[in-house]
Amino acid sequence: MMTLIPKTNIDFISKRYLLFAVSGFFILLGILSIVFKGVNLGLDFTGGTMVQAKFEQPVSISELRDALKAAGIDASIQSYVGRNAYAVSVKGRQENVGEHGAKIKDALASAFSGKGFTVERMEYVGPAVGRDLAKKALWALVLSFFGIIIYVAFRFSNPIWGTMGVVALLHDVFIALGFLSLTGREVDLVIVAALLTIAGYSINDTIVIFDRMRENMRLNVRMPLKELINKSINETLSRTFITNFTVLAAVLVLYFFGGDVINNFAFVMLVGSISGTYSTIAIATPLVYEWEVGRRERSQAAAQVPLKSKKARRDAQNTPV
Repeated sequence: MMTLIPKTNIDFISKRYLLFAVSGFFILLGILSIVFKGVNLGLDFTGGTMVQAKFEQPVSISELRDALKAAGIDASIQSYVGRNAYAVSVKGRQENVGEHGAKIKDALASAFSGKGFTVERMEYVGPAVGRDLAKKALWALVLSFFGIIIYVAFRFSNPIWGTMGVVALLHDVFIALGFLSLTGREVDLVIVAALLTIAGYSINDTIVIFDRMRENMRLNVRMPLKELINKSINETLSRTFITNFTVLAAVLVLYFFGGDVINNFAFVMLVGSISGTYSTIAIATPLVYEWEVGRRERSQAAAQVPLKSKKARRDAQNTPV
């Protein structure tokens, strides 16, 4: 097995509050951005104007996108295979359909005057569609998180581990959403797919460490929990960074050379892959430690209460009146 990082002995658990603070900073930054700047929802969620145009001569989608950009139109483009036709969609209110449609037609006429085109239809994609898509996207996220909790609970016989894994996923998704707000990038169904991909990537890395923790619990019964968790993270650290480096290499290629169509997707994956690796080490496992230590302290406190009560009763009986 390839070893990218030599054997380490880093005390991650002792540094957990510092790691929590780093996450808290980025979460706070994302909250402030979402509150004051908002999230730039795409056409899928807001509705807008759609113009379907058919060209008499071949026109590539890149030529069409460049022509619209030159006219200052930020649009999504869908091609119809075999028809040399495209659907150009822009965000906007229903009362602005005529204005946006005219702007798109003027841009096409200016850029493709010699190729001829016909506007086959121009219509408004209503907000009811946007609400339906938003509801489905939210349900997709909620059901995926619920499924992860059930899976991890069955695999490790501990629902708390699954819950902490999902907390780490929510951390990753919110960090990615915060960066989308900060950079003003559009959130559409492609971004929802990216967020779900981040969730799957992050939980996979978390399960690897959880599995090593379970194995070490079986092999080192008397080892303190803090030492056991640190040992598990350090033993899987090389694997974690090799996996992350491979994902980052692919995502960076998509981000810089994939073009405008998948640039937002690649950006979210870039943020999510870094955040996912961080949350596995700095969020999920330290939260498991916090819960287990707190549970043991509560159990010990509950066990000592009856003893204290008996001692108090005995002292009261022996006290002279």
